[in-house]
Amino acid sequence: MTRTVADWMQQSGVAFGTSGARGLVTAMSDRVCHAYTLGFLGFLEEVGAWKPGSAVALAGDLRPSTPRILAACAAAIRDAGGEPVFCGFQPTPALAAWAFKRHIPSLMVTGSHIPDDRNGIKFYRPDGEILKEDEAGMARQIVDQSRRQWQADGSMIVHPSLPEPLDIVTEYVARYVDAFGARALAGRRICVYQHSAVGRDVLVQVLAGLGAEVLPVGRSDRFIPVDTEAVRPEDQALARQWAAELRCDAIASTDGDSDRPLLADAHGIWLRGDILGQLCARLLGADVVVTPVSSNSVVERMPEFSRVERTRIGSPHVIAAMNRTRADGMVVCGYEANGGFLLGSDVEIEGRTLKALPTRDAVLPIVAALVAAGSNGLAALVDDLPPGVTHSDRLPEFASARRDALMAWLDPGDAAEQAARFDEAFAAIAGASLASVNLIDGVRMHFSNGRVIHLRGSGNAPELRCYTEAETPAVAETISRAALALVAARFPG
Repeated sequence: MTRTVADWMQQSGVAFGTSGARGLVTAMSDRVCHAYTLGFLGFLEEVGAWKPGSAVALAGDLRPSTPRILAACAAAIRDAGGEPVFCGFQPTPALAAWAFKRHIPSLMVTGSHIPDDRNGIKFYRPDGEILKEDEAGMARQIVDQSRRQWQADGSMIVHPSLPEPLDIVTEYVARYVDAFGARALAGRRICVYQHSAVGRDVLVQVLAGLGAEVLPVGRSDRFIPVDTEAVRPEDQALARQWAAELRCDAIASTDGDSDRPLLADAHGIWLRGDILGQLCARLLGADVVVTPVSSNSVVERMPEFSRVERTRIGSPHVIAAMNRTRADGMVVCGYEANGGFLLGSDVEIEGRTLKALPTRDAVLPIVAALVAAGSNGLAALVDDLPPGVTHSDRLPEFASARRDALMAWLDPGDAAEQAARFDEAFAAIAGASLASVNLIDGVRMHFSNGRVIHLRGSGNAPELRCYTEAETPAVAETISRAALALVAARFPG
């Protein structure tokens, strides 16, 4: 019996999110993952980007379910006539950079920052991420799974082993050491919060290769869902503790698949991801900056950039806009509110070339901010930016029915009714009347005092995201808490 990927998507509930396919581990059976991989390769063959007999690279993060899913994906590559090239358990951007250089497709098994009861697969064409229009092409592919025998629960009867992993880390580390120089961070003392990030040892290698004294801390054998947009209170407390006890200049970390950065200053205060993106873009001499609507508005007030483009949330949207704005001689880059940085053009750093890497990367913004800070420190670097801070938080276990009800209430279709609802519900929280509304992705409310409340259903997990912007961190956090409390009360689970 043959089915399309869309059939499997509907049956399993494993759907495309903001970056690849995501779902509950219990829903991501061997057969579902096998079908998605066949659909991916079938689509690439259809558009002339891959053919049977060719290689496909794959890697994964450190979730307990990842090895099983990798084996199912490798089996699908073989069944499509391809050759799986296993790159081990390594960062998503390291896999992407290695595969792009060799012009081969790749896939990464990861759930990124979300809890390990969920997982996902990120797909890469030979020249970049699968974009939103490509997902439709994958979904309509008819997949033939008759080469395998399947249990009733969707598991493979014969579970093949993965090939021996190749070394992709050496090239990835050299990418940054060669571009910035082996003395770029000499004299700095940097803690690396390792937790369960797949790139925890790679980040140590990069920072040490740049001359820093590196102190690994917080390594965990249990998966920890570190979210770079909504940093857990315990991670905030740990950073302050390490800063005080170890007297480090900075604390660096990443999310689970190491494509989103976390960086704290010498006081243990984590920098916002969009601030990191702005610092990185400025150091690289970017002409055009592309960023989602959820990032703060400081970037529009930075004179170094000739153009700022806003998009929907998700790296595919940022990449599509970078592709549209790229021009000869211009440096184009993008970043997200989670800190993931996308380099759309080659750049020169003191006569050394850093090649483009148009997918989320955690190492580049960490290194760029540390280099830019110099001996003055990160806090002084951030203080030099135009004013304006953001905060983000979430309501977990916010099911799709609640999200749909909320969005229908937020966007009733009548502008006057919408404005009245917003003023009645949110004006008191923001401390001013509504000025404008942006519906690019979710509902982003701008108030007359410059404050912002942005509500959006997550594309990766059953969560409601809230992004706020205000004049101080405390005010932004207070607004966020009040907005989420209002939503929770009005739309109870």
